[in-house]
Amino acid sequence: WNEIIELFRAGMPLRKHRCRFKSYERCFKASEAVDCLHELLGSNQNFGPEVTRDQTIKLLQKFLKNHVIEDIKGRWGKEDFEDDSRLYRFPPSSPLKSYPKKPSCGKEVIKFPDWNEPKAGTSQEHIPVKSVTMNSEMWYKRHSIAIGEVPACKLVSRRELTQTNIEEIWKSMTLSRLQKVLGLDSLDEVLDTKLVNSKHIIQNVYNVNKQGIVTLEDKSKELPHWILSAMKCLVNWPNCSDLKQPTYSGFERDVFKTIVDYFGQMKEPLLTFHFFDVFVSVLGLLQKPSKAVEALQISCLLLPPENRKRLQLLVRMMARISLNQDLPPLSESVRTRTLMVQAFSHCILCSKDEIDLDELLAAKLVSFLMDNYQEILNVPSALKSFIEDHVVHLQRIKYAGSDSDATLPPPSFCHQISTDEFEYQRATGSQEPLAALLEEIVMNKEISAKDKKKKLKQFQKSYPEVYRLRFPNPETEAVLFPEKTKQKPPILMWALKKPFQPFHRTRSFRM
Repeated sequence: WNEIIELFRAGMPLRKHRCRFKSYERCFKASEAVDCLHELLGSNQNFGPEVTRDQTIKLLQKFLKNHVIEDIKGRWGKEDFEDDSRLYRFPPSSPLKSYPKKPSCGKEVIKFPDWNEPKAGTSQEHIPVKSVTMNSEMWYKRHSIAIGEVPACKLVSRRELTQTNIEEIWKSMTLSRLQKVLGLDSLDEVLDTKLVNSKHIIQNVYNVNKQGIVTLEDKSKELPHWILSAMKCLVNWPNCSDLKQPTYSGFERDVFKTIVDYFGQMKEPLLTFHFFDVFVSVLGLLQKPSKAVEALQISCLLLPPENRKRLQLLVRMMARISLNQDLPPLSESVRTRTLMVQAFSHCILCSKDEIDLDELLAAKLVSFLMDNYQEILNVPSALKSFIEDHVVHLQRIKYAGSDSDATLPPPSFCHQISTDEFEYQRATGSQEPLAALLEEIVMNKEISAKDKKKKLKQFQKSYPEVYRLRFPNPETEAVLFPEKTKQKPPILMWALKKPFQPFHRTRSFRM
């Protein structure tokens, strides 16, 4: 809105005009305004050449209603704007609208269900621990944790995933991806996330037929059979399967009018009032078609299943009718593609208040939908696989008391031992694998002497007792790294000469 107003005010030529024997400075004719604004919209990347002159006149009517322009007598609001020679001017006050943005919260759209809270009464005592064979990789991992390079893991208890958890995961991850594609700090600017139904997302993903069309559980929400027959008739023209061949001229136009009337009587557009701002925000991505396609794919998953199915059938019909060369023209003055956009844009996208640039924005979005409907109205496979893998990963965790634990052997619990036995186990149980690890480092021939020294120093610092048993004195350690004999450099002749004498100025050099 503000962008078009600024362009219009900057591009509209103002000059002196006469009306009824009186001169008016800095004004313009209505027809001149239509010419100028139509050209601006046609060259603007957000609208394009498909904007008609009639749409431009309607936009100027909204300009007059919102006091963007006024007639030469200062009237606006209730006056009608027509493509004639009446004179108009710009008001002195700024017509730009303020757009208060909600502060970006920078947080997750929806909090994931918290499965990390331990259940009341659960204890981490008597947990069977399996001994691990120590190797070099395992030792370095433990050592890095000990010296604080990476955080140590902690044992947590997880509750089993329920269907509600899975639905919330789908909703949260879908909205998170949409937010990232749109490049927003928060979806609060364009969407009330509480209105998003997670069941709708899952049904739109999984309840589909071979053609990718949503299948509805409630058959009362299906399109009437006669509307489906009418749509098939125009798509498959002249090979109509459900109807006999027409017997009078103009039959195809009557069928088209029937479809337009049916979709035009809906109380709410197919993309719903709640998601209007989401779909309009996609218009900013049209310069990057792949991003816009992905954003529309995800946005259409949020729709109620009956809306998504009707949108799939309608947009597919519009695209195929536009390409049907055998179908007679449905209008004498407008091309078939333009007619499709004009006839169905309002029933696909509009705001609840129906103000400003709704019609032009809808036309731009619907045109993009028609060009890319096969990708947009299919389930985004990358998002589906990503969420499914995440859910499967969570479900692989073995939960206490779940049926998946039935195949596991029963755990063997700890039993009490004496103090002497404990001290013996501690000495032998910890030192033996460490000694084996030290020997592995010593015998490793694939690493350089420099790296071997570094690892041995690190081992000595961490486990001095084990290191002292293997290398009781410096001689045993020196065997691993025999010193190389250093050759003395040959005596050069220039070293025997006198050292360099500084230059002394004499009287003979004076001028």
